[in-house]
Amino acid sequence: MKIVIAGAGEVGFYLARLLSNEAQDIIVIDDDPQVLSRASNELDVITLKGNASSVKLLKEAKVGSCDLLIAVTSSESDNFMIATFGKQLGAKRTIARVNNVEFLDTACKIDFKALGIDVMISPEDLAAREISRLIKRSAFTDAFEFEDGKMSLLGINLDSDAPVVNKTIAETAVLNPHFNFITVAIQRDGRTIVPRGDATFLKGDHVYFLAVPEGVDEVLKLTGKEEHRIRNVMMLGGSRVALNTINKIKKRRNIKLIERNAQKSFDIADDYPDILIINEDGHNVKMLDQESITEMDAFVAVTGNSETNIMTCLVAKAKGVKKTIALVENMDYINLSQNIGIDTLINKKLIAANSIFRYVRQGDVITIAGLHGVNAEILEFEAKENSLIVKKPIRELKFPREAIIGGVIRDNKGRMMRGEDQVMPGDRVVVLVQYDNIKDIERFF
Repeated sequence: MKIVIAGAGEVGFYLARLLSNEAQDIIVIDDDPQVLSRASNELDVITLKGNASSVKLLKEAKVGSCDLLIAVTSSESDNFMIATFGKQLGAKRTIARVNNVEFLDTACKIDFKALGIDVMISPEDLAAREISRLIKRSAFTDAFEFEDGKMSLLGINLDSDAPVVNKTIAETAVLNPHFNFITVAIQRDGRTIVPRGDATFLKGDHVYFLAVPEGVDEVLKLTGKEEHRIRNVMMLGGSRVALNTINKIKKRRNIKLIERNAQKSFDIADDYPDILIINEDGHNVKMLDQESITEMDAFVAVTGNSETNIMTCLVAKAKGVKKTIALVENMDYINLSQNIGIDTLINKKLIAANSIFRYVRQGDVITIAGLHGVNAEILEFEAKENSLIVKKPIRELKFPREAIIGGVIRDNKGRMMRGEDQVMPGDRVVVLVQYDNIKDIERFF
């Protein structure tokens, strides 16, 4: 597959890294020689210097013969032009990064495909969706649902008093008598472990489970966690991520938004009359106390400053807030959350890159879920009649050790899979796989 990526910033670079692991034919375009040099030195890609909205440069990149053109520069208007020009030059499929979520609304009634834009991705909207999911599941650091909740991916940090600490997966089977969940990944000291029965849970591990609805409470019991209903939410920063999140969570929740810019505070207050807007500096701990931070169920920091978001979340945690979520711009920060005490760090560019990545997957991939800071993905495939995956029981398939079949959705119901079970045609199969082994998994489907 030939792919052209316009923009070698964090989204473009991360995408190029993911794709280069699969030996894709990749061309990266950017007008910044420094970011191009990094891409050229660290990745197996071809680089072109210049503005990707130039028709001449797009022709030089042979966009007309590419399978996918991904426009992820920092300029929304440039991304529109790049996708439009690329489509007219012959690109088979185009993806454009946008900032304005209005473009994603079907009520917008603009035929973007007619303009040459097949798919639009908004990092701000995707980050807001992630925050909304996390607020619904207060005990978990990550939460993702497959097929409207018939199966869920749940991330959780293990404290020292968790019943599973210092026990192997095999030893904890007694706590899972109905086999309603399975451990699919352990993040430890920056490493991703795809566990087997002899893997031991340790204090500080960030563990990912796949569970059917009946298994969620069992996972909580296993890890010594409790779900808390989130009613009162305090948010820091009137960013696009904040406003998109408010639109998704404002029903049945009391929200306080702190914004230091006076004019922006007035504008947001006009647009959101049911939200309490506080024109203050979030660094002011006394103000946070006055605004009853100790009574908050969740604190979400989404300013444009990563350090501010991290520090205020740590203050909120110290004040007893159960759920803290911080938006960070630096991808290197993602692995820190389990070590510094914040429940979840999210990076909108990483989320956007993972979302775009699904469009280059081969096989019948239905859903893809990226895990924060984890060198692995959760993929949902549809098993076909002639797929290798349906030929034998799972233990006889020679499935790569770096991957694990978590479960299937069959007859509209989720079920976990054991070694003696067999995937059936029509099953929706949920698989965790490390990045370097994705191509090995695809051939089974």
